[in-house]
Amino acid sequence: MTYALAVSGSRRKEESNTTVILNPFLEGMRDAGASVDLFYVENMDIRPCLGDFHCWREENAGCIQSDDMDILYNKLRRTEILVLATPVYIPLPGKMQDFMNRLCCLLNPDLVVREGRTRARFQSDVAIGKIVLVSTCGWWEMGNFGTVVRIVRELCEDASVEFAGAVLRPHFSSMRRNEEKAREVLEASRRAGHQLVGEGRMSNDVLESVGQPLISHEDWLKE
Repeated sequence: MTYALAVSGSRRKEESNTTVILNPFLEGMRDAGASVDLFYVENMDIRPCLGDFHCWREENAGCIQSDDMDILYNKLRRTEILVLATPVYIPLPGKMQDFMNRLCCLLNPDLVVREGRTRARFQSDVAIGKIVLVSTCGWWEMGNFGTVVRIVRELCEDASVEFAGAVLRPHFSSMRRNEEKAREVLEASRRAGHQLVGEGRMSNDVLESVGQPLISHEDWLKE
């Protein structure tokens, strides 16, 4: 059975817009046979990375800090699909950035150069093979996700794993004004999760359905 770990950076946790899109995505993964755990970093004691590279200087040292990342490290080592869920801030909520920085101690310090860039890879006992992004924002344009998508893509490159794609929902507030379209979006999110586990990839048609315009840009600006 595929094991997936979802980590959400939303400050409003279960009540957030991001969770509205994330929940059906995870339901789809479970329907396809995956075992999925979900953690909200806002509920956890996750301290900022110290940046001293103790985890790289000392063999098998792990992170020098002891906090709730210890819970996640144990799960991350057996995670096959890592789901990163976050709203767009400028660019990420603080605790989400702290979580991502603290992944450093799961990387092997034996670096390689690929296409002119220095890269690492996850340690041999870390099962992560794919990372997927689930994100929402308030602004109309899909381009508003650009920086967050680049951050997750770069993490995948640095860790030498597959970027499995991004489930993106812009101008989220418009979903509350169009129940029929909202149902389409949520069903598409569920299908995306099912596809990721069942077929190994999410189709462009399904991802476009999640991110479809619900209102014209001109009308959105008038709201």
